[in-house]
Amino acid sequence: MQKTSIIPLAPEQDTRVFKKDTSIIVKNVRFTDRYGYEIAGHLYLPKHFKEGHTYGAIAVSGPFGAVKEQSSGLYAQELAKHGYVTIAFDPAMTGESGGEVRDMASPDIFTEDYSAAVDFLGSLDFVDRNRIGALGICGLSGPAITAAVNDTRIKAIATTAMYDMSESIRDHYKGDYYTKDQREAVKQYLANMRWQRVDTGKEARGLHEVPVTTDGQAVYADTLFPDVLPANADSVTKEFFNYYRGRAYHPRAINSATAWNVLAPYGFFNFALGEHIEEISPRPILFITGDKAHSRYFSEEAYAKAAGPKELIVVPNATHTDLYDQIDKIPFDRLIAFYDRNL
Repeated sequence: MQKTSIIPLAPEQDTRVFKKDTSIIVKNVRFTDRYGYEIAGHLYLPKHFKEGHTYGAIAVSGPFGAVKEQSSGLYAQELAKHGYVTIAFDPAMTGESGGEVRDMASPDIFTEDYSAAVDFLGSLDFVDRNRIGALGICGLSGPAITAAVNDTRIKAIATTAMYDMSESIRDHYKGDYYTKDQREAVKQYLANMRWQRVDTGKEARGLHEVPVTTDGQAVYADTLFPDVLPANADSVTKEFFNYYRGRAYHPRAINSATAWNVLAPYGFFNFALGEHIEEISPRPILFITGDKAHSRYFSEEAYAKAAGPKELIVVPNATHTDLYDQIDKIPFDRLIAFYDRNL
C-alpha cells in the first residue's frame, strides 16, 4: 500500500517563486513510488472546491533540475483555477523528495514517479480515476511520455518546452555534438568518477550534459552556473541563467544552486526515454513549444513519431524558458481545452 500524508501548506513553508493565487488551496503531500522513494508534492485543489464532488486530475513535474516551487507549481496552479485537482512534485532524489543519494537522475525512476503520482491522485475520494492526465515540462517530458506509454491510467498527456534528456545527455544538441571519440571521452570521464567514488566513499557534483574540449577532454564543474555570466555567454545559457539564477531562483533547485550528482548521466547513457511513443494512441498527446525555442526540434521529432490523436502548438515569439513562466505566452487556454476534451 502506498504511504501518503496530506497536510496544509503553512505560510512559513511556502517558498514558491511565482505569483500565488490565494483563492487556490494548496497542501503539502508525501507519497511513495514503487521503489520506496518518498515523493514530495504540492496538491492544488480546484477553485470553488466542493466536498462530495469528483474532479479530473493532472500530475505535473519538471523542468529537469527544477523543483515544484518553480514552473510545475505555476502550471498546477493555473490548471487548478480551471477546475482540476493537480499535483506538482519533485522527482525522487531531488528537491524535498527522498533518497539517500541526492540530486541523482534516473529515467526509470523519474518515469515511475509519474505513475506513483497517479496512484496518489487516484487514492483521493474526490478524484475520478478515469479522468487522470499528466503534464511534463522540459526534461520531465520524456518520463511523462514514457509513463503514459505503459500506464493506461494516464488518459491524456501534454508536454511543454520538451527536452528529451536521453538524447540531450548521450548525443548532446540535435544528436550531432559528440563524435565517437568525444562520447568515448565522456564515458572514460564517468568511469574515472566512479573510481573516485569507490576510493573516497564520497559523492561528487558534475554537469549532466558533459562538454568536451577541442583537445578531447571532458569538462568537470561542480555548479551549473557561475555567480556572474561571462560577457560572451551564448543566448541559451543566458536564458537558463536568467530563469534559474534570476527570476525563479530557488535554493533547492539543482539548476539554481548547484549541479547534479556527477554520475547522473549514466542512466541516460544506458536507457532511452520515449520509446514506443506510438503506443500511447488512441489516448491523445499535445506538444507545446516556442518558435524561438532552441528545444523546438525535440517536440517536432516526438510529434512525428507519435500516432494520433496528436497536436503540436508552436507559440509565436516564445523561447524555451518563456514557456516556464511567462503567462502572456503560455497557451493555457489551449492546454486547458485539451484536458477538457479528453478528461
